[in-house]
Amino acid sequence: MFTGCGTALVTPFREDLSLDEDAFRRLVRRQIDAGINFLVPCGTTGESPTLSHEEARRVVQISIEEARPKKVPVLAGAGGYNTAEVIERAREWQSLGANGILSVSPYYNRPTQEGLYQHFKAIAAAISLPIILYNIPGRTGVNIESPTVKRLAEIENIIGVKEASGNISQMAAVLSMVPESFLVLSGDDGITIPLMSLGGRGVVSVISNEIPTEMTRLAQLCLSGDFAGALAVHRRYFPLMEANFVETNPGPVKAGMALMGLLEPIFRLPLVPPKPENLTKIRSALESVGLVQGAYAAR
Repeated sequence: MFTGCGTALVTPFREDLSLDEDAFRRLVRRQIDAGINFLVPCGTTGESPTLSHEEARRVVQISIEEARPKKVPVLAGAGGYNTAEVIERAREWQSLGANGILSVSPYYNRPTQEGLYQHFKAIAAAISLPIILYNIPGRTGVNIESPTVKRLAEIENIIGVKEASGNISQMAAVLSMVPESFLVLSGDDGITIPLMSLGGRGVVSVISNEIPTEMTRLAQLCLSGDFAGALAVHRRYFPLMEANFVETNPGPVKAGMALMGLLEPIFRLPLVPPKPENLTKIRSALESVGLVQGAYAAR
């Protein structure tokens, strides 16, 4: 269900900083029309830490409403540093009809490996949905080590991990330890091909907000074993992959989408728009693949 390319959806806001439901619905439809394999609302790229509970609920609800007719799976974000609250949210997303839960490791309180195991075990026991772990130590301050992933893979409804550690050796270790059915997904667009060549099954992508068709094609080419074809796509769009992380995600990708005429470049503090010199880099990367248009492009 969660193989190929899934988009870590951005969350658009209005000038008054309220949730722009109409714009979000358009973005979801654009993804579905482009053939995306699955959708990932309420993640890091969706500025989930700044969403109220009701806003997060609406983001998940809209994603499910739009995805259901085309049977596109929704992997909804439900993670955090309070296990009881994560369980409550995961249960709610399950009741709304989400197909799975993406759960980031607890941040700030930095649990031990045993703490991580017990945290995810408790979430898994509380819901029947499949769970994909989200390992991103650069943001959370704690790494889900490969032996811990192996232990968690023994729990029936923990079915995979989104690996954003940037450590290919660790990803290879995970792949050597877990059952073949356990999904290891790239959390970084730029290393999708290396991970999939080792046995990874896809990517939770940022750049697919901008180029859903192309990034889905890259992932599908990898799944079919056509790594030369995937590399051709990668090389064309790699400058944009880099530009999307010239500052903290999702600042650059939202600015890029504004340049494409897809949304307004509105952020909630503590995130701010990219610096002018970095916006120039984002614009240049988009222009190199013919993607700049819209009113913001003239600013």
